[in-house]
Amino acid sequence: MNSNSSTKTIVATGLGAALFLVLFMFVKIPSPVPETNLQIAYGISGFFAALYGPLCGFLIAFIGHSLNDFIAFGAPWWSWIVASGVSALITGFCFKKVAGSVENGQFGSSEMKSFGLWTLLGQGISWILIAPVLDIVLYAEPAGKVFTQGGVAFVADFLSAIIIGGLLLKLYAASKVGKGTLSKNQ
Repeated sequence: MNSNSSTKTIVATGLGAALFLVLFMFVKIPSPVPETNLQIAYGISGFFAALYGPLCGFLIAFIGHSLNDFIAFGAPWWSWIVASGVSALITGFCFKKVAGSVENGQFGSSEMKSFGLWTLLGQGISWILIAPVLDIVLYAEPAGKVFTQGGVAFVADFLSAIIIGGLLLKLYAASKVGKGTLSKNQ
């Protein structure tokens, strides 16, 4: 990674964490399951993870979710913070397939499939496994409650990440000029 790329990733991480925090705090859709919402913010973490890689995605979701918990509740709920970070970390594994294409103005079915697969894996592992298990281990929460919350969070956050993140990637790719699309006027 060259220094220009490192600088872009650091800036993207800061911007992404700030956007994640604001969306996580103020733009959410309640579900019928207590303390579980559809969070629009996962579309942002997925978008940045696809463009800048797993570490950037992890930091965006981890920092944004941590700050939300400190501001809103005064204390972090680490199980869900870790799950948020891991969901974006895993989504970021599509980086090699997606980022170069998007920067060249392309986000077609192949890139969407890669983004979708890694998003599905990230959200599934995070909300069906990591969050509920850590809730039980760290906070002695009842298994039935946390696995229900995890299942709802998985569906809601996967939909948010894939729809919003996919739309943002498509729009961002459309704003780029692809290689070989400009010719020199003589």
